Amino acid sequence: MAAPASVEEYLAGLSPEVREQVEAAWERVRAAVPDAEAVIAYGIPTLRVGGRSVVHLAGWKAHLSLYPVPEGPADLVAECAPYLSGQGTLKLPYAGGVPLDLVGRVAAALAAGRDGSWQSTA
Repeated sequence: MAAPASVEEYLAGLSPEVREQVEAAWERVRAAVPDAEAVIAYGIPTLRVGGRSVVHLAGWKAHLSLYPVPEGPADLVAECAPYLSGQGTLKLPYAGGVPLDLVGRVAAALAAGRDGSWQSTA
């Protein structure tokens, strides 16, 4: 199967149950980084600023993933800890609802981190 050509095509290819939660998370990511360019990179929705990827989001059968994971600020790192999976990945289960506020704060931190104040783990 070919990679989707746009974020809209990616979202349309998800099951209705997954799509609803991924769309809500994507809206939070977009709101957190409003000047970013929305593209498909590595086959998943990605926001770029200045030609550089800032955050990737993927919808899976049982969870949503955000990549990379910010290393700062410390309170955000602590809040992300229960969702860490592997190097540089947050897995947010759909069961119980995706923590959309956290999704937005992660995206905002990743965008802010581009100034060199911290580095991502990916």
